[in-house]
Amino acid sequence: MTPNSRPRPRPAARRVITPSPERSGPNYRVSIADASAHQFQVELDLTDPGGAGQEFWLPVWIPGSYLVREFARHVLRLQAWCGGKTVDVEKIAKNRWRVAPCDGPLRLRYTVYAFDLSVRTAYLDTQRGFFNPSSLLLAAAGREAWPHTVAISAPDFAPHWTLATTLPAVQCDANGFGSRRAERYDDLIDHPVEMGDLMQIPFNAGGAAHRMVIAHASALRGTVDARRLARDLKRICAAQIALFEPSRKRAPFDRYLFMVAPTADGYGGLEHRDSTALMCSRRSLPHPRMQAADGDYRDFLGLCSHEYFHAWNVKRIKPRAFTPYDLERENPTTLLWLFEGFTAYYDDLMVLRAGLITPQQYLDGLARTLGAVQRTPGRSVQSVAEASFDAWTKYYRPDENTANATVSYYQLGAMVALAIDLRLRRESDVTLDDVMRLLWTRYGRADAPLRDEGVAEDALPGLLKEVSGLDWRAFFRRHVHGTELPPLKARFADFGVQWSVLEDTPLDALGLAVQEQAGGWLSVQRVRNGGWAERAGLAAGDLLLTLDGERARKSVIERRHALAAKGDNWRLSWLRQDLEQQSQTPWFVMPASRVQLRPADRPQRSQRQRQSAWLGTAP
Repeated sequence: MTPNSRPRPRPAARRVITPSPERSGPNYRVSIADASAHQFQVELDLTDPGGAGQEFWLPVWIPGSYLVREFARHVLRLQAWCGGKTVDVEKIAKNRWRVAPCDGPLRLRYTVYAFDLSVRTAYLDTQRGFFNPSSLLLAAAGREAWPHTVAISAPDFAPHWTLATTLPAVQCDANGFGSRRAERYDDLIDHPVEMGDLMQIPFNAGGAAHRMVIAHASALRGTVDARRLARDLKRICAAQIALFEPSRKRAPFDRYLFMVAPTADGYGGLEHRDSTALMCSRRSLPHPRMQAADGDYRDFLGLCSHEYFHAWNVKRIKPRAFTPYDLERENPTTLLWLFEGFTAYYDDLMVLRAGLITPQQYLDGLARTLGAVQRTPGRSVQSVAEASFDAWTKYYRPDENTANATVSYYQLGAMVALAIDLRLRRESDVTLDDVMRLLWTRYGRADAPLRDEGVAEDALPGLLKEVSGLDWRAFFRRHVHGTELPPLKARFADFGVQWSVLEDTPLDALGLAVQEQAGGWLSVQRVRNGGWAERAGLAAGDLLLTLDGERARKSVIERRHALAAKGDNWRLSWLRQDLEQQSQTPWFVMPASRVQLRPADRPQRSQRQRQSAWLGTAP
């Protein structure tokens, strides 16, 4: 059977011991063992360990990032004591340990190496600390449903540090350090922790207290427009809350936290139920003298919007494969195009609805996504449903052939969402907003009847028909489970949007991606299927030498490309494994993939009305 029709077994239930008032759950103490060596120290106390030998385990992946990352590889020097005496610890699996049987309170102590500058795991140096509990705090097997407490200590070398997290406080000092509590282990790991010199930016939206904290505050002081960030984020958050709760306009949480780590050139985010961890380049943050939002800042707002939208779509509205999560193995689903792709469609759309970008800037972003999909030969090899299912083995493990073999469920999923929205707007009285609200009230909200069941793999066509009355079976067969791209060009015309094809860059036209090495030599990074570079015999890792006897610099390729005509033969030489190779290949280019979208010059009245309802332009 194909992945999109394979039955989805539910994960095996954990063996859980029912909590009792006389017994307390796991109690952790987190401190900094050595910031220069990037090591946290964790102590874990368990008052009533299992009599046959208590087991402990660590997740192998983190929800929102679909790759087994083996967090346990960073656990160091794990020791155990019971009644003040050392107890043997045996590692019984890659992420599991068993402590020898003992009576009475049990204590573990271990260190964790933390130097992954990402939003997924843990990071520590003398300037900043960050961790997701899924990469730091071992679970006590059988006690996952018990209450968990975590005490986090401030570093002695930095008494000015503050701590930010949405993990509920029990007893904390003014800087946020102290004791916190989670109702169960799954809740515990859904609250990342940021500590350091933090810039604080509070605002309110939808009846909830929101806050952005930005690391390295001293270095950024005077260079970040905090008022603008608060104002712009509030508008984005309010727009999203109104989408899901148009009547109540209330957020599904009491508080929300954006945690930002500015770096030289980073970009990314990871969603949680009432917070998100973000990385961005320092130039992405708005400066006080900025007038109109530049491209970097617009991208940052889109990132914030994307992760915030996930508070509904995937953190509360979940696929059945994630209810519950199995944190010790892959949880494949064919629906990541819905949970990531729809979110990618809405991220910039919500920035537009918040009035922070223009309709043309929004169309420019759509055009870039369309062009990226069209330049991906893998779109003809893998459906967006298959791309979702294979995320664990393909999307997060890219190589030189990825573009030829796979497609992004983010980008193509966003195009599917766009096609669905435009068809709904053209052929019915509803929009994709109504579909998202149905998903929310049926699967996501606290009183949703199917909240614990999750969205079935084949549920969406029926939900779409329920909302719109339209038949979606052919659409899903061709564009979700098949490899045919949605018919967006015709859809755009119905909305008074003109689609134009622009000439590709010379390297894209030749199906070639290169990286310039020292001295200007070009190393081949990727070769697209069906292009001139593939026909010439090039492969990733080759070092280009000459083109028609001239050194193969980028400028030479671009000049030769501009002067080329049908029937020209190009002589190419390159090194592979330090051996020279040569070819002579007729010049040709791949079909142009760059797209330009702009409002039509003379749209009909019906087109103007549809465009206005979709993009907020003047009717």
